[in-house]
Amino acid sequence: MVGEMMTRLQELLIGLGAVKFGKFKLASGRESDYYVDMKKACTDVKFLVEASKALAPLVKGARRIAGIELGAVPPVVATSIETGIPFLIVRKERKGHGTGNLVEGVLNKGESVVFIEDVTTSGGSLVKGVRAVREMGGVVTKAIVLVDREEGAKEALAQEGVELVPLVKVSQIMKR
Repeated sequence: MVGEMMTRLQELLIGLGAVKFGKFKLASGRESDYYVDMKKACTDVKFLVEASKALAPLVKGARRIAGIELGAVPPVVATSIETGIPFLIVRKERKGHGTGNLVEGVLNKGESVVFIEDVTTSGGSLVKGVRAVREMGGVVTKAIVLVDREEGAKEALAQEGVELVPLVKVSQIMKR
């Protein structure tokens, strides 16, 4: 069942035209000859429904799910609706207005938090998010990514004591 869901997500990514080839600059600053356009995928309702169904059993037992703005917000919200688990949004930077919070949402000290990310490369943004939630008292040991580019995120998170669980690895997409 799990394998079927992952295959379905791969098919949807390809069918939506979310896997692109050319010259692209990534958020990590690296250049790549391919790009997985997760914003395109995560604005598609069919993709979000399938992703939330795949994510739901993986967040079971968590008191909160969290994601980094902007890309992770749609799958985090969809998974929250699917599971009934409240969510947190982690900003990339603290804003100079309003409450100035880096983490939006309610988090009680000691609560378990599972991160959801749309795509990972080096894992830098996710590491910062995990640290921000931990500073607020959250306990983070797992992060789930829709697509792992397999360029160091798993290792970076392991150094933080966080297991990275990819739903789809880019090497699987490239084999298709």
